[in-house]
Amino acid sequence: MYVLNISHAVEDYDRWKAVYDTMQPTIVGGARVARVNRKLDDDKTVIVVAGFDTLDALNGFVADPRIDDASKRAGIVGEPRIEIYQEVEVI
Repeated sequence: MYVLNISHAVEDYDRWKAVYDTMQPTIVGGARVARVNRKLDDDKTVIVVAGFDTLDALNGFVADPRIDDASKRAGIVGEPRIEIYQEVEVI
């Protein structure tokens, strides 16, 4: 599995979540799983972790032009930090 980790600040979590629910990786990107996390000491920092079967599917989701529009509507602050990993082991 290929893992996408996106971390970004949001103006308002509820606003962000409403947009995310329409654009989440499992709905528009074909991800197998997606998890939403918030930092304990900063609830306006959101981390989305999603797992894709192929690197092409992951890259297709990241490059989807609808993501930029959704990011603006969701109130994302600054540039998101995007990291991509290959899953090595699940215990």
